[in-house]
Amino acid sequence: MISPIATLIANLISIFILDALFANIHFATSGTMILFAIVLGIVNMFIKPILKVLSLPLTILTFGIFSLVVNALVLMIAFKFTPNAYIASFGTAFWAAIVLGLINSFVMKIFEK
Repeated sequence: MISPIATLIANLISIFILDALFANIHFATSGTMILFAIVLGIVNMFIKPILKVLSLPLTILTFGIFSLVVNALVLMIAFKFTPNAYIASFGTAFWAAIVLGLINSFVMKIFEK
């Protein structure tokens, strides 16, 4: 089992990469990135499960594709709760959520070894 600290570090690494990859995502300072990683962890822990349950019928109808929309919404919510962090649109959040998931999976595999 991966510790919450390892998950936080994986999120932080992913956020640094997202900031470099997407021009429509901006963090004022490195401290803002750290705060965003914490906020994202909290939103993933408390709000994402509620959204997943509420969107279950749509997720089933779309064969799981709607879960990408839920991930983008979670990312948008985390940006709203983090001062000095900016994301331009839902479209950016959608693609950033996909990239974030891929990077997080790769980084978590490294931590498992």
